[in-house]
Amino acid sequence: MIRVISKNALALGAAAALCVAILSLVNQQTAPRISEQRLAAKLAILSEVLPGVDAGQALLQDCLQVTDESLLGKASAQTLYRWRQDSKLSAYIIETTAPDGYSGNIDLIVALTPDGTVLGSRVLQHKETPGLGDKIETRRSDWMLSFNQKTVSDANAAKWAVRKDGGDFDQFTGATITPRAVINAVRNAVLYVQQHPELATLPANCTDL
Repeated sequence: MIRVISKNALALGAAAALCVAILSLVNQQTAPRISEQRLAAKLAILSEVLPGVDAGQALLQDCLQVTDESLLGKASAQTLYRWRQDSKLSAYIIETTAPDGYSGNIDLIVALTPDGTVLGSRVLQHKETPGLGDKIETRRSDWMLSFNQKTVSDANAAKWAVRKDGGDFDQFTGATITPRAVINAVRNAVLYVQQHPELATLPANCTDL
């Protein structure tokens, strides 16, 4: 009986070791491709928020890890990229989070000029209700384009709201919480850049490109 149990244990151990070896081999073979796909996806979204710019490795390497829970939506670090044209700083592209979406966090990326004018914005990830809150996706509507060329000032601060609240932005039929959250997140990204002029000269500190 003991001998049978020992044989079964050895067989199971050998099978487990074989499975681990196979998984390790598959991971080694697929990791470079997965990395390439992630890089391509990141460059594609950066190109979307920077119209006319061919985003490349240089843009990814000139980046900062920044943290500001009150303006960027979470306690952990977010990534901010710096785009330079002819060695002159032309734009920031910052990842930010709306923590108050209807179904949780809404992760965004926003491109801005150094003075805080929005060049483009996109949603990276969300769990909003299909058919209602998902109009924040550009494949569903062009609502996200309404931020383009806008900035925040004392004169227009109240206009950064949905029309229902006296602002300039459309709300969605049956879903006001989602656009409110995104408007606040984009506005706060603008405020973050406006309040931190040192971003232009800080040394790059990203390690995971």
